[in-house]
Amino acid sequence: MIKVLLIFLATLCPTISIADSDDKIVVAHRGASGYLPEHTLAAKAMAYAMGADYIEQDVVMSKDDHLLVLHDHYLDRVSDVMTVFPERFREINGKKRWFAIDFTLAEIRQLRISEGFAVSPSKNDASGEFKANYSQRFPLFKSRFQVATLEEEIELIQGLNKSTGRNVGIYPEIKSPWFHRHEGKDISQAVLTTLKKYGYTNKSDMIFLQSFDPIELQRIRKTLMPALKMDLKLVQLIAMTDWSETMVYGTDGPKPYDYSWMFEAEGMKTIGEYADGVGPWMSMIIKPDSTRENLNISALVERAHAAELKVHPYTFRADPEALPKYVANFDDLLELFLYQLNVDGVFSDFPDKAVDFVRAKSAL
Repeated sequence: MIKVLLIFLATLCPTISIADSDDKIVVAHRGASGYLPEHTLAAKAMAYAMGADYIEQDVVMSKDDHLLVLHDHYLDRVSDVMTVFPERFREINGKKRWFAIDFTLAEIRQLRISEGFAVSPSKNDASGEFKANYSQRFPLFKSRFQVATLEEEIELIQGLNKSTGRNVGIYPEIKSPWFHRHEGKDISQAVLTTLKKYGYTNKSDMIFLQSFDPIELQRIRKTLMPALKMDLKLVQLIAMTDWSETMVYGTDGPKPYDYSWMFEAEGMKTIGEYADGVGPWMSMIIKPDSTRENLNISALVERAHAAELKVHPYTFRADPEALPKYVANFDDLLELFLYQLNVDGVFSDFPDKAVDFVRAKSAL
């Protein structure tokens, strides 16, 4: 099947170059989250052992200003917060949500972290049935896992770098800075101060700093980093506008930020003025309606590279229910994106599979 894709791509995009395998990076998406609960130190240690080049940290803030490694700025998708603190929720659009920013670190340490789940029926309380988002992954609420702080995770990775002699990088994401600002917390300042404390100050350091918020990334580039004498590689994550990933507060309340300009060639040039790379959803590169016989490929990678931006799409999952219908298996997916469409790296829940694939290509 890959041969068919190669012929198709050669016909469709004759200017596509095949990059050297050594240039490709594998980012462990929330750690080895295909095997252990996401963003736990266990998942990060496993990702390190699997050979990931970078390990991702999503960062939110607690009530008492600790930086937490947690994908959402709420706790109820991956913990037993609904049982431990049943009354400590906010009601948002008719749904109950337990926000990390409403809890101290000591309170959050009381929670058990689990594989991500949904509640059925969707009452957002402990009375419903918990259903894992990926049925073949680590079982819900088995063993004991906790939320880690950003400092704890950096110390783990740097400690492993010392004990193994490797140099694995970090790839933190500042989550929802607009939300934190609205709550009176400057999460970007706090993250940068922590990164500087641990020696991440220059573009030559093994770090990419990412966010979905272009307003905040420009503030980081133009104001915060110069004040701290820092110059890190920045990555503009790209969302669909209707995801409401970034909100803009106006006189009539918050509205979703419009990402549509980022997909144009001029938009990529604008991103290149403040960032070093882009992190698009993989379906922004190959449209979800694609089939093996008919790939619908966007110009995103070409436009990003023309603006001298690295392209690190998300999220590459080997779960059968997560594979796109236009590939036969996970290796097909990696071959297509890394070596035919020439993206510079991938975020994967299965870093071992991605690392093995890139190493095999390097050996050819």
